[in-house]
Amino acid sequence: MALYRRGISLIGLIYILVGLYVAWVYDYITPAFLRELAEALLAIFLWFLVLLGVDLKIG
Repeated sequence: MALYRRGISLIGLIYILVGLYVAWVYDYITPAFLRELAEALLAIFLWFLVLLGVDLKIG
């Protein structure tokens, strides 16, 4: 019986981290993008607050 673990391997994690770094250096990921992403994630997870009129804008 072959045993394996689920999830990401160390090599996969390093690959993703290097990709994030390269995207940051070449301005594919910017502070404005990260702020918009954070606002979108807040709106997704706290949607009930949005319906109650709470403004989830950052900054």
